[in-house]
Amino acid sequence: MTTFKRSIAALAQYKTKTRTGAVTVPRGHVEQLEDGTEVRLGVWIMNQKGRRAKLTTDKLAALADLGLEWVA
Repeated sequence: MTTFKRSIAALAQYKTKTRTGAVTVPRGHVEQLEDGTEVRLGVWIMNQKGRRAKLTTDKLAALADLGLEWVA
């Protein structure tokens, strides 16, 4: 699994775990996937946000589908 796919899975998991379904992730948050892999999700999101101009349309769509408003 690529880093992007693993991180998207972590974001989806985080979203379902929050009662509000929010994707506002604190910068220091680390999400642990079911297989035990840890994803530094907060840092990853900040990095994606900084690189949004270079992201492919598929990656932007995946982020938007999970509710990240800055992608739209």
